[in-house]
Amino acid sequence: MVRAIVGANWGDEGKGKITDSLAKESDIVVRFQGGSNAGHTIVNEYGKFALHTLPSGVFYQHITSVIGNGVALNIPILIQEIESLVKQGVPAPKLLVSDRAHVVMPYHILFDQYEEERLGGKSFGSTKSGIAPTYSDKYAKIGFQVCELFEEEDLKEKLENVVAQKNVLLEHLYHKPLLDADELYQTCLEYREMIRPYVGDVSVFLNQAIREGKNILLEGQLGALKDTDHGIYPMVTSSSTLAGYGAVGAGIPPYEIKEVITVVKAYSSAVGAGPFVSELFGEEADELRRRGGDGGEYGATTGRPRRVGWFDAVATRYGCRMQGTTAIALTVLDPLGYLDEIPICVGYEVDGKITEDFPNTVDCYKAKPVLKTMPGWKCDIRGIREFDALPEAARNYVKEIERLVGYPVKFVSNGPGRDDLIRL
Repeated sequence: MVRAIVGANWGDEGKGKITDSLAKESDIVVRFQGGSNAGHTIVNEYGKFALHTLPSGVFYQHITSVIGNGVALNIPILIQEIESLVKQGVPAPKLLVSDRAHVVMPYHILFDQYEEERLGGKSFGSTKSGIAPTYSDKYAKIGFQVCELFEEEDLKEKLENVVAQKNVLLEHLYHKPLLDADELYQTCLEYREMIRPYVGDVSVFLNQAIREGKNILLEGQLGALKDTDHGIYPMVTSSSTLAGYGAVGAGIPPYEIKEVITVVKAYSSAVGAGPFVSELFGEEADELRRRGGDGGEYGATTGRPRRVGWFDAVATRYGCRMQGTTAIALTVLDPLGYLDEIPICVGYEVDGKITEDFPNTVDCYKAKPVLKTMPGWKCDIRGIREFDALPEAARNYVKEIERLVGYPVKFVSNGPGRDDLIRL
């Protein structure tokens, strides 16, 4: 059976922890989109890790980890990540990388940095990891699939053509040093040898696994509100973050995805620019940021302080709908135990009218939150493994989220560890 684990909101919902917790029951975990521009934080018996490219099932020896064709692959970062895990005592993962994945080239990272610099105060808040330029080149048909690293003559010729185009921009738009095609060719050969042991036909592998009845998890990066088409465009990522894209980014039929577990945070957080209707500021935000997550709300890749806010039922209901949710995994409930009352955003006021439907980005910027409050539980709930053992106020908060969003909450995470998970 194929299950997808995806995010409902802006990312940072805790997908890595849920994947790590549920991977025990799986044979294969697949990353199907995105790149090293966002991370999944995992806490287990080996320690605390921030994964950027590897799927979150790498800590189980029985799992084959797969990087699908939909991923923007930074090869040196992937190899560094593998080496870092092994150094910390994690067994080397069984890894398969799609020969159709697109390679993040050194100039993609440079162009990402140069464009943010050029835009100045109107930048997109990029992590400057080269992801947008990689996907731009993919769709402009001047990107490089992993398989192209193995055809030397064609590779050299294509590099010369691409470098000619890039150097026009570098000289006349960015006023930066020009690229050298021969130097890039040597870099590509180094990349080829790094990735060679892992490359294969992922679609053939996964479809055979489906026929054999294997359990497969598709792991998404970021959340529905960062989707290129359906998110807060243009303050989005450069690939589809939706479960529906999991079939495309892994190379399997769409009807094989039987369950979509959508990860939802018990409050809201986001990294990067864009509308965030329930956002908090000042001391109130600092307190929630300090208590939130595991060690605070800071980006797993960037270390940037995350923007934080109250739970947004409008955005979450929309995100769950776009994901095709069959079950919700509600995370980081435990940090809210310090609050006497917990506000929830139940509607948006846009141009004087109240709506419960998530609007387009233009209207999102004009929206003001409509809040209601729930009683807090004022105690530490970490370590509780049964839903009925939670304080009544905590149970009511979860049930109200379920009612407002309209999808069943099947998992509640109340701590950073893989076993800090209540199943309903």
